[in-house]
Amino acid sequence: MNCLVIAATPIEIAPFLTYLKKEKKFKYEIDVLITGIGLTATTYALLNQINIKKPAFIIQAGVGGCFDINIKLGTVVAIKKETIADQSVVELKTLKTLFDLQLLPQNKIPFSNGWLVNSNDILRKIKLKKVTGISVNEITTDKKKVKLYRDRFKPVIESMEGAALHYVSLMEKIPFLQIRSVSNYIAERNKQKWNMKEAVENLNKDLISILIQLNPSF
Repeated sequence: MNCLVIAATPIEIAPFLTYLKKEKKFKYEIDVLITGIGLTATTYALLNQINIKKPAFIIQAGVGGCFDINIKLGTVVAIKKETIADQSVVELKTLKTLFDLQLLPQNKIPFSNGWLVNSNDILRKIKLKKVTGISVNEITTDKKKVKLYRDRFKPVIESMEGAALHYVSLMEKIPFLQIRSVSNYIAERNKQKWNMKEAVENLNKDLISILIQLNPSF
């Protein structure tokens, strides 16, 4: 059995990569894929890797922006469901998705009520807080757009790759897990107020812990 660990950039999982070279504590084979940033790059890279060597399990690890200021920077969460937030239109000050516009059935595989839902047992077993995520092609900085997303999706985490993992994994019927560490709050572009260092440290600690605890049969 093998597990595929994916990340948008090597910086996000650098401590794990160092650990992987030095330690031999895993009971199964681990492959690593750096997908690149964004939904398009992630989809292509992940599908290409699956065609070369189909994994038994996929874990995506990365940092992300948070809509909830009550969640401390550096907190690691697991994403239970995802959608592509900016695959939408604003009409009469209301955000409408492709499902709202009836351009796509909300339960067309792999969607469930318009969401890409992770329902595998591993997500339920890990101790991380389970939250809702949205993926975007454009990082959200406009406060009006923040409100639109909050009103429509009630998200906690924003990333640029999460929905690609969920979509591909569900279509390919591969168990998966997405974990994110909060590096900043949404619409805060002053990077002095971010905490990337702690976010990366905590992300990698939890990534390593999850991988050690995983049953090799998945």
